[in-house]
Amino acid sequence: MRRVDVVGIGIGIFAASGLVFALLQVAGLDSVDAGIWTQALLVGGLVGWLVTYVFRAVTGSMTYHQQRRDYEEAVLQKRFEELTPEELVALQAEIEAENPTSKPTQ
Repeated sequence: MRRVDVVGIGIGIFAASGLVFALLQVAGLDSVDAGIWTQALLVGGLVGWLVTYVFRAVTGSMTYHQQRRDYEEAVLQKRFEELTPEELVALQAEIEAENPTSKPTQ
């Protein structure tokens, strides 16, 4: 995410909270109560976002982790495609030697 995106999101949240404040005042709340409810909604939204962020960080499903996994898979696939038939046979024999319980696939 670029800095300009972060600034835009911040301005959007600021404007949305001002709109919520104004709507709560129109709904009949005085400015103190409208301010408290607006702050409660903002804090609730922040806590909700924080929970989703921590969940994504713990489970490894963030964009960086996914991009890294995709890159590693692409590198391994490219290396696999570049192997000669003799190297493939040698690799398969090495894998079977390390894991004798596996059945050979043909």
